[in-house]
Parts: sequence; C-alpha cells; structure tokens
Amino acid sequence: MLKQQLRAISSLLTSITLIGICVGMTSTLLSLRATIENFGTLTTGVIMSAYFIGFLFGTTRAPKDIRRVGYIRAFGGLAALAAASILIQAIWIDPTVWFVMRFLTGFAISAIFVIVESWLNTMADNKNRGTLLSVYLVLIYGGLVAGQLILGVADPAGFMAFAIIALLINLALIPILISVTVEPTTHEPKKVPIRSLFKLVPLGIVNAFIMQACYAMFYGIGPMYATYIGLSVLQVSLFMASFILGGMLAQAPIGLLSDRFDRRIIMAVCAGLGAIMAFVLAQLGASVAWLIYLCVGLFGACVLPLYSLGMAHTNDYLEKDQMVGATGAIIKIGGVGSIIGAPAVAALMQFGAVDYFFLLIMALTAVVCCYSLYRVTRRAKADDQFSSSYAMLAPSQTSDELLTTLVDEHEYQVELAEREAEEEGDEDDEKDNEKERSIS
Repeated sequence: MLKQQLRAISSLLTSITLIGICVGMTSTLLSLRATIENFGTLTTGVIMSAYFIGFLFGTTRAPKDIRRVGYIRAFGGLAALAAASILIQAIWIDPTVWFVMRFLTGFAISAIFVIVESWLNTMADNKNRGTLLSVYLVLIYGGLVAGQLILGVADPAGFMAFAIIALLINLALIPILISVTVEPTTHEPKKVPIRSLFKLVPLGIVNAFIMQACYAMFYGIGPMYATYIGLSVLQVSLFMASFILGGMLAQAPIGLLSDRFDRRIIMAVCAGLGAIMAFVLAQLGASVAWLIYLCVGLFGACVLPLYSLGMAHTNDYLEKDQMVGATGAIIKIGGVGSIIGAPAVAALMQFGAVDYFFLLIMALTAVVCCYSLYRVTRRAKADDQFSSSYAMLAPSQTSDELLTTLVDEHEYQVELAEREAEEEGDEDDEKDNEKERSIS
C-alpha cells in the first residue's frame, strides 16, 4: 500500500525536491552576490527579510487565489513568478529591486508549499501520513543540501547560477502538470487566538519566535559571515550544506527521544548544546575549515529540530480540533521572528560587530534552553505526550488547512474590529441623545 502511494505521488516528490534545491541555492547565492556588489550587511539583511515578509503575506493571500483558479493552474503561475523574480535579480542589480523580487519569491514559494502539502494530505491516510510527510521533508532537506553543493561550482558573480535556479523551477513544473490526481479540498478547523495559545503553551510561542529568528539569521547572513572569516565560495557552500545535513540526520532520532522523555527536557538539551556549538563556532577561523564544517553540522543537528519539538510540545496540550489552528498561530509568530532576525543581526554586523554573529545566536538558543527548564518547574508533563505524534517539520512549510486557518482568523479579526467600532459608535450616539434629553 505504501509503495503504491509513493509511486502515485512520485511526481509531487520530484517537483518539491527540485524546489528544495532552488530554495537552498537562492538564499546563499543572494547573500554572496550582495557581498560582491558591496550592498552592506544591513541592506542585505533587509533584502533577506523580504522573503519572509512575502512568505507571511502568502499565508493569508495565497489560499484565496488558489481556491479561485485551482491548484494546478496556481502552481504553474506561481512557479513562473518565482523563476521570473530570480532572473530579474540577475539582470537588475539594485537593492530596491532585489527587495521586491525577494518578496515575490517568498510569496510564490509559500503558495507552492501549500499546493504540494495539500496534495500529500489528500493522497495519504491516517496509517501512513507520518511516513509520507517524513519522506517529503527528507527530500526537501536533501534538496537544500544539493542546492548548496551545486552553488559551490557556480560563480555567484555571474549569470549562470541564477539561470540554473530558474531552469530548475521550470523543470519542477513538468511533473505537477502531467500528473493526474484529484485536487485537494479544504477543511474548517477550530480557531485558536495567539493570546489564548500563549497562556496555554507559552514555550511553544517563545520557541517558534526565537528559533525562526535564528534560522533567518543563519540562512540570510550566514554566507556573509562565512565570507568575512575567509571561506571561499565552495567552502561557504559546504558550510551551509553541513548545517542543513546535520539537521536532516538528527530530526528523526531526536524526535524519537522526545516521544519517550519530557519534550521540554529534550528541547533544553538541544538548545543548550546548540548554544555551546555556537560559542565554539564564534572562535573558529578559515584556517580550520574541516572543524568549522563539523561544528556547524553539529550546530544544525541541535537547533533545526527545535522548531518541530516546539510544535509537538504545543500539540501535547491541545485538543485535536485545535491543532491545525494552533499551528497556524505558531506560523504567524515564527514568521514575525524570521522578519526581525536577519535585519537585526545584519545591523550589528553593519556597525562592526561581525564577530558577534554566532554569539548572538548563542544567546538566543540559551534563552530557549533556560525557558524550557523553567517551564518544567511550572507545569507537569502532558499526560498524553506519548500519543502525540512528532513530525519532522521544516521551518517554513505550511499546508492548505493551516493557511485556511490564517485567512479565516484574519477575516474574523477584521469582523470583530468592525463590530466593536459599531458598538462604540452606538454608545456615543446614545450618550449624545442623553445629553440632548437632559438639556431639553
């Protein structure tokens, strides 16, 4: 049965692997090219944050467009948009243009993940959904690693690297467009406001915000830092690939441990070890490149699973009909952290604090470690933790159900604000009428 389903979704998995390669190449390529063009670290950080702004914007707008035109047509249009935005950055080297194009890339990629994950959820059943999603995420991480390695043999100062990315995005269209499947349907999950979720599971919110900020720092500014300490383009690619590979290999073992022991303890251990590795990396230079690769791989193994651990910990304390809505809220919080992360560390580097890159990440992961231990003292472990499934989650992936939740929550908030404004208006009218009556 599983083999048949894998065969049936092979086109989806092929497409998303190619997209993963493109995502892996793009961030590092732009960071290196921005360094070559002397954009400055602060400007580069702002440009990199545009991707996460676009991604967050896509989580509220893309579902409406997808439902309007259909999944297959939407995938084709979004892939074309992503490819065009990459090529425009190669043709027009300007910070403002890059910011806008980076925003469009983030919007397009977020919607593409919506389509692919919705398709996967439609093809899977409760018996093998976890396995299929694990295969899917391993392929994405594999694509991210492959993207770094491909970039190592392409000159970031030329046009070729941008052309390769655009070519791969277009190739990713073919498997989706020739596949024959039923388009996914949406569901109506229960809304979970961020304020209520923070009161219920504060560690999940804090972890999502801080870790997504750290991921944005590393993916956006990490290549610039590696260049600053003296690594070549090939070495920078290996530097980034080691980080992703470490996280990919550690996801499943750490997830199994978190199902057997208190997840907060596992989170504290991972964050604490991540802080130690960040401190070690802050002391290393290009003369010991092999040691840098080893340490950054261990660093990725410690910090990349933290987002998934936080998500699983949050679900431990929720009812089943709250899980999708809660995940949508966490995505929004993580998105805000991503938008802030890259410009924040870039601003420090702009003013001469380049050596503090890994020290800042160390401080943030140490906060997660300490707060996780603190929460252990404030609350007992969830009774049903062992039955709460741990899923390997990439930091930026969403599904149609989650994005539908975000759209509905946004519309609900607008509706609520309008209702409150009307009530205030009615109260003011009533007060005016009372004054007129008292005067008369």
